Amino acid sequence: MSSQGFLKEMQTIGEKFLLKLQKLPKADPVEIVSFCVVLLFIVTVLVLMIIACSCCCYSCCSCDGRPDHRRRKTQVRPSAH
Repeated sequence: MSSQGFLKEMQTIGEKFLLKLQKLPKADPVEIVSFCVVLLFIVTVLVLMIIACSCCCYSCCSCDGRPDHRRRKTQVRPSAH
């Protein structure tokens, strides 16, 4: 997908989202609850991604941004019988 196509798709999604927000005060209670559940799901996924990325970066790098060489992985070899 080209960058222009991606931007156009994001603009379309944004317009649909704004239209949904404008119609929300007049919506049924079920529709309001379902919209909130979907929004909560999206926020939860984004927060979990941020936590996962920060944990991954923290395990690879120390706080000052330098790699932590003390935590090298050791190779496990099978034992000879």
